[in-house]
Amino acid sequence: MITLEQLLASRDARAQHQRDLLAAWPGHTLICLTVQFPGPVKRSASTLIVGGAGMAALLDKFGSVLHHAQVRDLETGYEAYLLVPLPAMLVKKTCCEIEDKHPLGRLMDIDVLDADGALMDRATLGLPPRPCLLCDQPARYCMRAHTHTLEELLCKVEQMVADFA
Repeated sequence: MITLEQLLASRDARAQHQRDLLAAWPGHTLICLTVQFPGPVKRSASTLIVGGAGMAALLDKFGSVLHHAQVRDLETGYEAYLLVPLPAMLVKKTCCEIEDKHPLGRLMDIDVLDADGALMDRATLGLPPRPCLLCDQPARYCMRAHTHTLEELLCKVEQMVADFA
């Protein structure tokens, strides 16, 4: 289990790592994969399955042009970083397809940053917000409103992982 302080510190560290990678690889687009699991446990056999599946999907799409890849298996969660010499919007479109179509894509958060560090978003591509795991509402709405219990969410997540594995 991790604390809120650990989670916030990991986000700050991830943002700094992203800046460092972009500085080391000028002109590249950065892909950052993290695993989205509800609750305080961010590293488990299930999160590693999701992270590995996400990395495999990214390597399938970008492996032929990949210039750098790094995986970090942290107590605060799985992180993967890939640097590619492609336009950020094209990369974001492909990453959104993975998030939307992969059996575990809903459990993956694939951020794309352009060479200047600007975060690409789904709205720029004209895509709707990501849906909740359990209903048709936008996920952010359900998270903020606490529409579903942690137990309901974890049950759904574990079923998704079991079905995939």
